[in-house]
Amino acid sequence: MSQRPAPLLPTASRRARVPWPARAIVAAGCLALGAFSVTRAHAVPPTINLGNAAEAEDDASSGVFGFLSNWRRSANFLGNMWGLRPELGKYGAVLAVQETSEVFGNATGGNRRGVDYDGLTQAVLQINTQRAFGWYGGTFNVSMEQIHGRSLSQDNLQALQTISGIEADRSTRLWELWFDQKFLDQQQLDIKIGQQSLDQEYMISSNALIFANTMFGWPMVPSADLPGGGPAYPLSALGVRGKYWLATPLYVLGGVYSGSPTRALSGDPQQTNASGTSFPLDRGVMAIAEIQYVYPALGAMVSPDDEQPLSHVYRLGGWYDSEPFADQYYDNTGTPLASPAGNGTPVNHRGAFSFYAVMDQMLWRSHVDPNRTINMFGRAMGTPQADRVPVDFSLNYGVTMKDPFPYRTDDTFGLAMGYTHVSSALARYDRAVHQYTGVYSPPQGGETYVEATYQYQFTGWMQWQPDFQYIFNPGGGIPNPSHPDHHIHNELVLGFRTNIAL
Repeated sequence: MSQRPAPLLPTASRRARVPWPARAIVAAGCLALGAFSVTRAHAVPPTINLGNAAEAEDDASSGVFGFLSNWRRSANFLGNMWGLRPELGKYGAVLAVQETSEVFGNATGGNRRGVDYDGLTQAVLQINTQRAFGWYGGTFNVSMEQIHGRSLSQDNLQALQTISGIEADRSTRLWELWFDQKFLDQQQLDIKIGQQSLDQEYMISSNALIFANTMFGWPMVPSADLPGGGPAYPLSALGVRGKYWLATPLYVLGGVYSGSPTRALSGDPQQTNASGTSFPLDRGVMAIAEIQYVYPALGAMVSPDDEQPLSHVYRLGGWYDSEPFADQYYDNTGTPLASPAGNGTPVNHRGAFSFYAVMDQMLWRSHVDPNRTINMFGRAMGTPQADRVPVDFSLNYGVTMKDPFPYRTDDTFGLAMGYTHVSSALARYDRAVHQYTGVYSPPQGGETYVEATYQYQFTGWMQWQPDFQYIFNPGGGIPNPSHPDHHIHNELVLGFRTNIAL
């Protein structure tokens, strides 16, 4: 299913005017925290397998500890949940619960070294309306999150592209609440309405989802630029989405959503919408559209004598948000925001947009073992509006190998990287801070990371995943909060994740 850069000061608080010479002190403090108007980055948390949960309806385990009798072969640790899943199945309902726990620590770099634990419990209930009460083509979905632990990215790293897709403020919250209805012959059209997390359908690379880093889910550009980081884990927003099957390989996906996942105009959106039950309809509009080319197409047939084709999915899309976006350099009098002569209130621009492209391409399939494949993915996203957004470009690409060793058909090895670029207007602001205050304020530039990971299927219901990440120029070169006259050094991060299907 999906996260976030370390929380950085919002534009309003970062650029508030204070009397001179206290300005220099404030500027130093703000820069030490990462003088960046980004909220938080979002990603895709580990996917829940609803199919496995549905199969548990037929699990024969009985008794309080009956699930332990089949623990090595079961796809769910709790089996049929003492009969709850079969009972729900009578009404077309499937309940899936998953716990993701991880430990990450930085051996080098950061404002300090250390280790943090964080975790996420997801629960999803889906109801097939035909099985429930004879309504064809409908699906009702509700999901919850329970987020616990701490964030290493926030505590130690100050990186823009945060190291884990489940890092978030501790909370128990509603995530998604929607109804989806299919129409036309062969279900060519389907419409979804309700509270939605866009990272479940848009901009996604299926091959990238095994990686832990935030940016392999919801990309850096919308995470940094959109109000509240956009409607993506752990947030969501009200909206309507349509998906239409144009022709055999082509699909069009598009929707209109609330312009922000929270009603509040300032503050941490995860705190101002702590329960996930804020449903703002007065915060402008976010519109997004995507065209997908899928090969082989759904229902395509392969002759018994032919080799299976090397599959691929290509996506092109873009989004627009009508909310006001604060200028990164000028105030509303045309004076540089860093200047003591200015009023500290940035000029607002109407709306912002971005375009993106995503590629998933199978490169190789074993003739002996068709499960063994090598796949490549890439995603690029950018905007020309550097005056009003803190990040104007992001890039992710990498390779994965399924079944890397004999008899390990459910394992996956991955190697990938990510890059993000701070907008030229924000870098110019950093230079101006140094010019007007003399405070160490290097212009923020690009941040790059590499990640290597191995997902090991220990049992049908548990995955183990050691992870290695190395971050170059953390924060784009921001000062170290512990040593304000120096930038943060490169960071080596080691971690271990466990996914448990309950």
